[in-house]
Amino acid sequence: MNTSTLAAAAPPTAAGPWRELRFAVGGMSCASCVGRVEKVALAQPGVAAASVNLASEVLTVQVRPGFDAHMLQAAATKAGYPLSISTLTLGVEGMSCASCVGRVEKALAPQPGVLAVSVNLASETATVTLAAGPDAANRAALVAALKKAGYGLRAPAAGEAAAGKGAAPARRLTDGWRVVIAALLSAPLVLPMLLQPFMPDAHLMLPGLWQLALSAPVQFWLGARFYRAGWGALRAGTGNMDLLVALGTSAAFGLSLWLLAQAGWGGMPHLYFESSAVVITLVLLGKWLEARARRQTTAAIRALQGLRPETARVRRPGGDVDVPLAEVQPGDLVVVRPGERVAVDGVVLEGESELDEALISGESLPVPRGPGSAVTGGAVNGNGLLLLRTTAVGAETVLARIVRLVEAAQAGKAPIQRTVDRVSAVFVPVVLGIALVTLLAWGLGTGDWEHALINAVAVLVIACPCALGLATPAALMAGTGVAAQHGILIKDAQALEAAHRLRVVAFDKTGTLTEGRPALVAAGAANDDRASLLAVAAGLQAGSEHPLARAVLQAAQAEAAGQVMMSGVRAVPGRGVAGRAGGPEGLLVHLGSQRWMQESRVPLDAVADEVAAQQTQGRTVSYLAAMDGTPRLLGWLAFADAPKPGAAAAVAQLQALGVQVVLISGDQRASAEGVAAAVGITDVRAEVLPADKARIVGELKQIGPVAMVGDGINDAPALAAADVGLAMSNGLGSGSDVAMHAAGITLMRGDPGGVAEAIAISRRTTAKIHQNLFWAFAFNSIGIPLAAFGQLSPVIAGGAMALSSVFVVSNALLLRRWPGAARKA
Repeated sequence: MNTSTLAAAAPPTAAGPWRELRFAVGGMSCASCVGRVEKVALAQPGVAAASVNLASEVLTVQVRPGFDAHMLQAAATKAGYPLSISTLTLGVEGMSCASCVGRVEKALAPQPGVLAVSVNLASETATVTLAAGPDAANRAALVAALKKAGYGLRAPAAGEAAAGKGAAPARRLTDGWRVVIAALLSAPLVLPMLLQPFMPDAHLMLPGLWQLALSAPVQFWLGARFYRAGWGALRAGTGNMDLLVALGTSAAFGLSLWLLAQAGWGGMPHLYFESSAVVITLVLLGKWLEARARRQTTAAIRALQGLRPETARVRRPGGDVDVPLAEVQPGDLVVVRPGERVAVDGVVLEGESELDEALISGESLPVPRGPGSAVTGGAVNGNGLLLLRTTAVGAETVLARIVRLVEAAQAGKAPIQRTVDRVSAVFVPVVLGIALVTLLAWGLGTGDWEHALINAVAVLVIACPCALGLATPAALMAGTGVAAQHGILIKDAQALEAAHRLRVVAFDKTGTLTEGRPALVAAGAANDDRASLLAVAAGLQAGSEHPLARAVLQAAQAEAAGQVMMSGVRAVPGRGVAGRAGGPEGLLVHLGSQRWMQESRVPLDAVADEVAAQQTQGRTVSYLAAMDGTPRLLGWLAFADAPKPGAAAAVAQLQALGVQVVLISGDQRASAEGVAAAVGITDVRAEVLPADKARIVGELKQIGPVAMVGDGINDAPALAAADVGLAMSNGLGSGSDVAMHAAGITLMRGDPGGVAEAIAISRRTTAKIHQNLFWAFAFNSIGIPLAAFGQLSPVIAGGAMALSSVFVVSNALLLRRWPGAARKA
């Protein structure tokens, strides 16, 4: 079925220009689904009209500027009809400076199906978000758009975007030889100028024709890249660094050629061939050094990619055999010998060992693993032999998801980059205007047009748009890379930049500040029958994965209390669990919080003193009550969940950073305050329902930017409401998968000290961004006026321009020395 016309929310042209987008839709089965999907689409801001084709499972929408595709995707998925939005990372050839970034984005953004474009100069990639899959039509349109804008495109292999693999190493090698050849050709031109002051009576300058012969290959062969890229910019109606270099060196070369011709090709006028040759040589050297330095910014992600073994030893009926990793399937039994790297994500079936997970979680000490433990691919096995059951391979492994997460963060843009992009868009035209004014002012003012042209050339070659373009992405790539090495996964650039402004950090209690493995430490039964109390509680908790449920089941098993059969068991969010003992007609019992008991009018006065004594020790108390007839208390259960060893130190580190620390917990106030006192927190918000945590976060924002630290599941609303959500992974199994999708920053170690480390690396990275931008603007703000006033020769200007890019990248690389706040302490 296909709707014959677009269902319209308003006339398509009612709010200005609009465009058509197509999405693949899943989950549709009948004609009624068509109407529901269209209704969901039309309810989204910016959607003017919507049409669904049931046969092809395609949603077509006409949208106005400001339309957010991800809001539509979330709404459709919530309604049961997931939309396909894909991300394509492409290598872009020919970018040289910040203005190139804007040109590439401007060229790709209008293409069919493109929702968003983010171009990263440091990694030379374009990340394109598409409304439909990256098929041949999309790719052909992107290629054509880039060629028209003067750039080339290649599709990198997985991970190449950030790691710099593929064609780049060969290009760097070629660039290295180009620098050597250019230097050899330029040396005879510049050495006489350097030696002349020491040998005033000697005639050291080469004849003009020799200077022409040496400089021409540098100008037109080794410098051809500047002409090609500059011409592409001119055809697109914009400018870039290559255009400035091409214009400046061509002016110096052309002036020298004219002067030589005026002298009859045999005279010895003052020529400027050395200026054009040396400028090109220095720029080539700067680009080569810059490329080498940029590659170092991706060292972390290359290290992660290097953790993937090529083969795995799989147990077959006939024995253990080594097979390519691509052939391993979930459920296969994999043998990991001592000293080997784990090839897959899995669960230990047999054996005990210690695993080195430092490059994955940042945990410096080996971690013990035994039967039932989850392990992740990339970890190094210790001295034991392990047999694993594979749970994930390939792109679904934790390591693969970490790599994708870091790549996505490195491909993104920090909010401050938007300001830089606006400056870059007008930078080259402004420089060309200043160069023209310099030429006219000196020429008309002094009549010395030769000197005027040289000053204008100096203006052109001192300009540093490349430094502007690299200042932010180089620091982001270095910062996210070093954070990943310390087990801190930063999901996007916005989270990294926002973390440095945090004034409040709110912690969930269980599993975040505490171990998350509570144990039943005390119980009180109304009839003094502890075994019966445990049996009823264990029956209610039999199917639950909640930490308190596991503690009840372990205690019941240890004391051989058994389990009472339950029916109609249901969880009541934020309160507890209910069910009927013995069958549908059995006794209705509730097991849960003090709030629930009070709401259900269960009398608790008889056990108030006993419970208070437990709570003052930081223990969590649950109550078991019979609800048929007059509600009555059957007993209480007290659970102890010890604070993590590093929790108190982590709170102290945050307070030393000037951050206010708050504990938000659903537990009783007495138990929450007990844990808070143990770790040094004075601001406690207790007895908070999961749905209310987001409200508390909103209230805390009155103090300043807020971070919420939780497990990424029950705390999801609060994580989303916070300025920065930090999800703490307490293991590398399914919890890590949830955590990596729940927040802007994921801490792969269960150490709360990682929160202070995340803030510290954010502050360091943001400081590097500001430093880089300061120096990039300073190079231009000081250098361009000096050149315009005739205080810089083209050679010095070219060297300064080349070194400016190297400087900002090298400054960003200093982030790799960051040791981590907790480790440094």
